[in-house]
Order: sequence, then structure tokens, then C-alpha cells
Amino acid sequence: MYRKELSYYFATPIAYIVIGLYLLAVSLFLWVIPGQWNIIDSGYAQTDGLFLLSPWLMMLLCPALTMRLFSEERQSGTWDILMVQRISMSRIVLGKFLAAWTLMLLALLPNIVHYFIVYTVAEPVGNIDGGQFAGSFIGLVMLSGTFLSIAMAAGCWTKSQIVAFVLGALACFVLYWAVLQHFYEAVSRGVIDLRDVLVFVAISAACLAGTVLILNKISHK
Repeated sequence: MYRKELSYYFATPIAYIVIGLYLLAVSLFLWVIPGQWNIIDSGYAQTDGLFLLSPWLMMLLCPALTMRLFSEERQSGTWDILMVQRISMSRIVLGKFLAAWTLMLLALLPNIVHYFIVYTVAEPVGNIDGGQFAGSFIGLVMLSGTFLSIAMAAGCWTKSQIVAFVLGALACFVLYWAVLQHFYEAVSRGVIDLRDVLVFVAISAACLAGTVLILNKISHK
């Protein structure tokens, strides 16, 4: 299931559009568009704008990646084929989740370039907090996985990709504003606390388990 979904992403324009749009938006806001996220305007050797901007972009990107995972299968009839093959629902959900997360990680990795650019142009050279960058990047990785699991749980019950996207984006926004933002900012300070990590893991696990339960109920109707 993992290989099937990942190959689908790269066999269609989805992967290239998602990765390209995300990297383009981040680069423009960090280096070109004036504002609070612009590194040059800040006057400091830091990449804070990357980690302040990325969660808001991922609230749209993650639902965009997950909106077709179940709705397209159910519309095309391939969902019935999966059910006949007696593949466990947990394997289906986990495979689709890991494929989407892999794609999201591939979108995040090129952002390391911004760190080395700031490292090079800083005065003196290397005057940037590497520990904070590493902690913030780990926070982004965990947050992306959590957003994907939230979006999957929010949109798995509908056959409409548009509805799945809207519900996923809304759920990501609400949970980030209400719960996740505090823990993400804590990790972004460069200190990895096991309690913060457990929150991301627990929410992701709960959403994936919820997705399995919802799909099992739908499939047995």
C-alpha cells in the first residue's frame, strides 16, 4: 500500500505541485516579500520565519495530500477491490499515511538550504543557532505527520475530495490553534522534551485509529 500510494504521487503532478508550491512560497516569504517572515528585513541571522510560516502552509498542503486517499478509491470502485483482498484496514490507513508523510518530508528537507545560506552570510560566518534550527525542524516533521493524520480522520468519511480538503484544513487549524501550537513552539526553542513529543505521537495515533474505525464502519454498511 505504501509503495502504491507513493508511486501514484510521483506518477501524477501532485507531488511536484505540492513540493514546488511549498518551496516557492517559503523562499518568497523568507527572501523576497517584505514582512515579519523576511530574513533580510529582520536584520538578524535567524530562520524563525521558516518555522512561523510553515505550519500555516502545511494546514493547506496536508489536507491537499490526503483529500484523495479514500474519496478517490471509493468513487472509482477500487475500494471494493481492497476489501475483497482482505487487507486489514490498519495496514491500508498506515500505508497511505506513511506515503503522504514521506512526500511531506521530501518537501521539508530542501529548507535546510536556508540554514546554510544564513550561516554563510551571517557576520561573523556561522553566527546562527544550529540547535534551535534542529529543534524547530524536528518540530516541523512531527507537526506535518500530525496534520496529515488529522486531515485523514476529518475527511475519510466523505466521497467528495473538496469536502475532505475543507474538513481537513479546518480540523488542522482548530487543533493547531487550540492545542498543537503551544507544543510546537516549545520544541522550536531547541529543547526536545519527551512530553511534547508524546503529544504529537498521541494525537497522530488517535487520529489514525479513528480513521480505521470510521472506515471499518463505512465498509460494513
